[in-house]
Amino acid sequence: MKQALLMITELFLPTKGGSAVSFDDDFRRLGDKEVHIVTKAVPGDKEFDRNHPNSIYRLTLKRHPWIKPESLFMYLNLFQKSLWLALTKRVQAVFAGRALPEGFIALLVGRMTGRNVLIYAHGEELTGWGRGKKFKAMCFTLQRANWLLANSENTRDTLINLIGVAPERIVITLPTVDENRFHPDLDAGNVKQAAGIAANKKLILSVGRLQLRKGFDHTIRALPLLIEQGHDVDYALIGIGEEMEFLKQLATELNVADRVHFLGHVSYDDLPRWYKSCDLFAMPNRNIDGDSEGFGLVFLEAGATAKPCVSGIDGGTGSAVVNGETGLRIDGEQVSKITKAIDYLLSNPDEAQKMGDQARARVLANFTHQRRIKQLQDHLARKQ
Repeated sequence: MKQALLMITELFLPTKGGSAVSFDDDFRRLGDKEVHIVTKAVPGDKEFDRNHPNSIYRLTLKRHPWIKPESLFMYLNLFQKSLWLALTKRVQAVFAGRALPEGFIALLVGRMTGRNVLIYAHGEELTGWGRGKKFKAMCFTLQRANWLLANSENTRDTLINLIGVAPERIVITLPTVDENRFHPDLDAGNVKQAAGIAANKKLILSVGRLQLRKGFDHTIRALPLLIEQGHDVDYALIGIGEEMEFLKQLATELNVADRVHFLGHVSYDDLPRWYKSCDLFAMPNRNIDGDSEGFGLVFLEAGATAKPCVSGIDGGTGSAVVNGETGLRIDGEQVSKITKAIDYLLSNPDEAQKMGDQARARVLANFTHQRRIKQLQDHLARKQ
């Protein structure tokens, strides 16, 4: 009989993002209706939840600037619902999507019910809060969980060296990708033409929240240089974010607005088609005021579709992209190096395809759902 589990997370599908995708993948495979997910109410959730195999409970989670802390009501809502489920459904373990606020609530519920607490650690959330009260609350929570599920070696090192977590409490659970959904032989359809991109043009693709640390701005800055070198290339960005207007203005100032395509959200079916349609994937991430990329699930999606990647050297992307084997890792601070990496892949299609094929093989060997779920199940069976 499968265990009853409780997952507390503000981020869950249909909310966009790699973490939301990973959580959905994990808990679909860990159980059916005996898996209880407490999460945030978002547009489109009723349709999404209707046929979901897990039991999903949606709460209105808002921060209010007129009280301190602003997330007080979020904590109260999450705690009340989570404790009730833990007691009435007799869950065997409590998961949390991140340290705050979900992990703190999971820790309280776990201690009150005598259940193990497992908290996901992604990397970027560990370094962006300075050293104030939130940082101390995060450290308190992470140091007391039974298990921390780190997404990379880099995140593991951060947990040990910055947060002060005991190494034996950390489990490296590498992200996964659906190798059947993201596949090199899928039909790309006409997504390029529908977006106004000529079929014969080279295409650079980026996917992710439009933030400066992702390096999309520097990729736009590289475009005029690539054009000067003779590349007839366009650039497509999938995602939304706070830097949308800045990036559009930058493209206009550099006279490449007609070559930069802001696609926003794309459909579930079209996302793999965009990977299939591109010549390479680029997210030359960099560290900005301690904020860095924890892993980069999008690199695995590109790799599963047999596309080479260009990534930065900061954060945990070294677990996702192997330099010279599945793509190129460069200093994301330097536009010249981003330009050189993209130029190399566009100018050497055979080498680029070899890297893409190796990326696909690496995904199949290391980043499948079956491998990760087996790892999670093994730790659920352990006592601590």
